[in-house]
Amino acid sequence: MYVMLTGVAALWGAATGLLVPRAAYRFSVEPEDAWRDTCPAGHPFSGVARGWLGSTRCAACAAGAAARTTAQTRTAAVPAPTAEPAVPVEPDEPVEPDEPDGSADTGTREGDGREGDACAEPVARYAPAVLAPVATTLGCAALAAATGPRPELAVWLLLAPVAVLLATIDRRVHRLPDRLTLPLAGAAVVLLGGAALLPEHAGSWLSALLGGLALGGFYLLLFLINPNGMGFGDVKLALSLGVALGWYGWAIVFAGGFAGFVLGAVYGLGLVILRRAGRRTGIPFGPFMIAGALLGILFGGLAA
Repeated sequence: MYVMLTGVAALWGAATGLLVPRAAYRFSVEPEDAWRDTCPAGHPFSGVARGWLGSTRCAACAAGAAARTTAQTRTAAVPAPTAEPAVPVEPDEPVEPDEPDGSADTGTREGDGREGDACAEPVARYAPAVLAPVATTLGCAALAAATGPRPELAVWLLLAPVAVLLATIDRRVHRLPDRLTLPLAGAAVVLLGGAALLPEHAGSWLSALLGGLALGGFYLLLFLINPNGMGFGDVKLALSLGVALGWYGWAIVFAGGFAGFVLGAVYGLGLVILRRAGRRTGIPFGPFMIAGALLGILFGGLAA
């Protein structure tokens, strides 16, 4: 039973994880922008869900690259013209130079893609397409193995892809969009409320609500004390993570929250030792908050 459940959860994680890279690319913008509407070459996104679902390759760029490859292949297949033998010139007949008419061949032709052609280079993915699906697959499988066939597992599997999406965005641009953090907190409250109505659940909805308020309040206090060291997006993310951790009780809230700080501290210390960052260098804290919460939920599921 557990093996089958873990396998199904892993397949769910793989399927949803494949949707994360494009969404992460579109959300990885400056705070004043909502999201990206085009690929790096300027082609607008299209497809399912207004272009939010799809691969990390631009179809227009791929078509342009294929057309250029075909044209280059045909050009290379045409044999070069045979040069005619030169006609000797008599010494007493001077050869006058041609009048410059401005039509000399400079060796560069319009449309050869050397300048100004955004799709001139070989097609490359506009976002990494491996790490996020792998992380989502492993996370969902671990959650299924630790939680078992309990109602809250469905909640964890629904929230996990969004958590990976937020971690990916924060790692790239050091921000957590309100369009994701606030709905995630609301979804955690509503979904766990539904799970609490089903038999054989192993948590408490009231404890989850209090956990969200406690962890969110703690991060808010840190933000007020040192706004430069803690982003307000982390405060909003702490609400949903606190709700998830609070489902299993106060010990899990403390363990998951503390684990996030430990992971972040180890990462920052490693950067300092490797001289890749200084003591005041900002690091994206969202991924470590999410990783710590995952460890707490796994521990809570195993202990329940």
